[in-house]
Amino acid sequence: QHVPKWMLGEEGWSMKVCEIDLRPGGTWHMVWRKPNGAEMDMSGVYKEVEPPTRVVSTERWGPEWPETINTVVLTEANGTTTLTMTILYPSKADRDAAFETGMNEGATYSFNQLEKLLNELSQ
Repeated sequence: QHVPKWMLGEEGWSMKVCEIDLRPGGTWHMVWRKPNGAEMDMSGVYKEVEPPTRVVSTERWGPEWPETINTVVLTEANGTTTLTMTILYPSKADRDAAFETGMNEGATYSFNQLEKLLNELSQ
């Protein structure tokens, strides 16, 4: 329900598909639409789900990209939650190619949108 509101990539993007089966062995599939109409498709499988602190999943951007292992850890201290995300690429070259796509900027935009949404929801 909330993921399409914040995990958007960059200004003007929308999420056309958001399917999440959040359990070990469950799958996820998301499709984003850019302002120019181009789409980006990603999918994966949840390997570990340990509410409320840890999620490990695979991720693939399509057949031309290698599969990664993504680990999200949430920690709380003094009323503040910190999200740490680690992405394991098969090689340094694969990591470098991913960063060249602008994924870092897109992730930064998305996490800023998440912060705004969480602030709205907590009021």
